[in-house]
Amino acid sequence: MATHPKDSSAREAAEQIAISALGFIASDPALMPRFLAISGIEASQIRQAAAEPGFFAGVIQFIMAHEPTLQAFCEATNTPPADVGAALRALPFGDDRFDIST
Repeated sequence: MATHPKDSSAREAAEQIAISALGFIASDPALMPRFLAISGIEASQIRQAAAEPGFFAGVIQFIMAHEPTLQAFCEATNTPPADVGAALRALPFGDDRFDIST
């Protein structure tokens, strides 16, 4: 089954948001250990994990699961929250099912 060019560009844009989100997480001394603990990934395995389908969706789900983190990411990267949600839906294994944390 061929990928429609629009689908491909949406996925590429979604991956860029996820990469920005991962950079945001990695630069925060409180978020990074939490992300690693929740994901079960060791810091040394992130590059390898990023090649797996669903990894980028997991990064965005992590950001979206905590409203203050989502707000901080959006402010830091000038990304509208709606774009973060759209990115999640454009990625493999991305859907709106995630656990909300407080």
